[in-house]
Amino acid sequence: MKLQKNIGTWGRWGRFAIGLLLLWLSHVEQSFVLLFFALFAFFESLMSWCVVYQLLGINRCPINSKKP
Repeated sequence: MKLQKNIGTWGRWGRFAIGLLLLWLSHVEQSFVLLFFALFAFFESLMSWCVVYQLLGINRCPINSKKP
């Protein structure tokens, strides 16, 4: 499975914000589960790749959706 970019700019910022929120919640609640989801959200944000989008065939990245 290739990590092809499939998240647009707004999706990246949204995942980054969710990652920050989950990171804060994991610290407050002392939860490793929330920490895992926070790190996963950061990974998706930094890589511009979402496994769910990949499985469903969704591509919201404007660079990849342009046809040559």
